[in-house]
Amino acid sequence: MNDVVLSLDALDLAPPTTVKRFHALSLGFVGKLGQELFSEEPLLHRTAPERACRLAALITAKAPEINAALFVAPFQNCPVDQVAIRYVQISFEVMGLLYERQQNGVLTTLEADRQVWRRLAA
Repeated sequence: MNDVVLSLDALDLAPPTTVKRFHALSLGFVGKLGQELFSEEPLLHRTAPERACRLAALITAKAPEINAALFVAPFQNCPVDQVAIRYVQISFEVMGLLYERQQNGVLTTLEADRQVWRRLAA
């Protein structure tokens, strides 16, 4: 999520009873929830990684092909509709490379941005 590789264990994040409760949610609703979270805290993936993991688990539950999400809020407590969202599927190899670099403490925002979103980071 954004510039952090989250490791998700689906069973820990979404026990079978919870999966049933969230089954009716759409990807659009989950995206709106992400916009609300990132509107309140633009660096949610850094300041509250457990909340970011739960959001990532919901995204994955709704669209298993998505393995990268970007939420960009222009400032803290901005209007929810100003939080931009992007989803993408990246290769297993790129995901592994990013995770390894993160584990070694050498993954930068710029590198993650270029590898996943194919653009220059701001």
